[in-house]
Amino acid sequence: MPTTPSRALTEDSLGAWLIKARGAEPATRLHVESSFAEVATRCVRPSYRTELVHAGQRVLLWISGNEPGLPAGIHAHGRTTGAAADGVIPVELSPLPVPLLRNELSGHPELSAMEVLRMPAGSNPSYVTREQLAALAELCPDLAG
Repeated sequence: MPTTPSRALTEDSLGAWLIKARGAEPATRLHVESSFAEVATRCVRPSYRTELVHAGQRVLLWISGNEPGLPAGIHAHGRTTGAAADGVIPVELSPLPVPLLRNELSGHPELSAMEVLRMPAGSNPSYVTREQLAALAELCPDLAG
């Protein structure tokens, strides 16, 4: 009898979606400079994960790379505004007052296990667990609640 592979993510373990943007992309810098005012969607790879997306879920935006003035880390937060469809997640985002940078997170006892740090070229969307989101909120109160 075939077995179903275990999945890294379930609705119960999801703290927030972590969507990615490349710091080297000119559009990413424009989004940062405009405080993400024009961001309404993010492209993602369709998978079982995108089937779990629905309106009102927490979202974090990870900017990758090491562009001058735009170091890798979590730069924005918000919520999904609908279900994922056709490789797109609808979102609303706001900038964090101070980004949570990769070098800060990689040394943290709870956060060093974040999927984006363990597998930087991994899935988009990625995710943080409920426990990791609570640890992030301790570093940045804007992420609480």
